[in-house]
Amino acid sequence: MTDQKNFVAEGVVLENLPNTMFRVKIDSAGDSLLVGQSLLCTIAGRMRLHYVRLMPGDRVRFEISPLDKSRGRIIYKIK
Repeated sequence: MTDQKNFVAEGVVLENLPNTMFRVKIDSAGDSLLVGQSLLCTIAGRMRLHYVRLMPGDRVRFEISPLDKSRGRIIYKIK
């Protein structure tokens, strides 16, 4: 299996969904084609462990896999 790098992007949480899923709108990304799109994100394990809560309107940093650009993983809450 090849080593593929994830894109790191920033955006705003639009809505909370069941099972710790979030709809996030992309503000800035490494790939300019992704800016302005919304995608489905989950919380990374470290954020679950430390009980980081996310609400609509929070700014977050997340990873996008190069294989599936419609899903992401939230890795950091920007204060």
